[in-house]
Amino acid sequence: MTPEKAPPSETLNLYGSEFTSRFLIGSAQYPSPAILLDAIAASGADIVTVSLRREAGKGVDKDTGKDSAGQQFWSLIQQSGARLLPNTAGCKTVKEAVNTAHMARELFATPWLKLEVIGEDDTLQPDVFGLVEAARILCAEGFQVFPYTTDDLVVADKLLAAGCEVLMPWGSPIGSGRGLNNPFALKALRAHFPDTTLIVDAGIGLPSQAAQAMELGYDAILLNTAVAKAGDPVAMASAFAQAIEAGHTAFNAGAIEARDMACPSTPVLGSPFWHGTGGA
Repeated sequence: MTPEKAPPSETLNLYGSEFTSRFLIGSAQYPSPAILLDAIAASGADIVTVSLRREAGKGVDKDTGKDSAGQQFWSLIQQSGARLLPNTAGCKTVKEAVNTAHMARELFATPWLKLEVIGEDDTLQPDVFGLVEAARILCAEGFQVFPYTTDDLVVADKLLAAGCEVLMPWGSPIGSGRGLNNPFALKALRAHFPDTTLIVDAGIGLPSQAAQAMELGYDAILLNTAVAKAGDPVAMASAFAQAIEAGHTAFNAGAIEARDMACPSTPVLGSPFWHGTGGA
């Protein structure tokens, strides 16, 4: 199944906001805040994700008595010029995800939310039933939801019906670095929802894997571990940025179809043929 080639787009549209970069970068596990900021700069990313569960509860403002950790991290991200996308990482129930979303909106003053409802500990696979329910609740409350989901077509359709305008299917389990476990399913998802913004989230380990996803027609890539845990996070962020741009350009350029047989790049028709040097 081959997705129709979309017209070239210079910007990424997310809930009515335009962004020049198609690289969304995570903020966990970096060696230091300075390296995080340098990696964001090298990536060219306009959007940075942060787990509220990790940032909350680490500090209290002495004047207000309120938790100030989230605000401190927001200030750090503001130095990069990127937009913050809070997420509900680690949440395992609808109630937990919805409550975390409310805290994120209060702390960071944004309706944006990367919604995660985890259903299995070893693979961190989304609980798609809880995900759809939480998405329906949060969309009705005015959140602009970015659901972390599987590559299942039926789940995708239900998330769109719940009010999501962006879908974030996994490439493979979070932090695994396995790349695209099921390119066929991702290709089918792209073909079935040609007008929906699709962002591959989770499992990308190499720039070549990010380029592969973009060559399938995906709109953007979200990743964290492959950059944060690299030997040189800043250099790796730059490599991913180039790969994502290359994959997007290649898709819009129109790749040739794969063939079972060779096809000569130099036509044979019209070429001179010499049948020997002997004569009568």
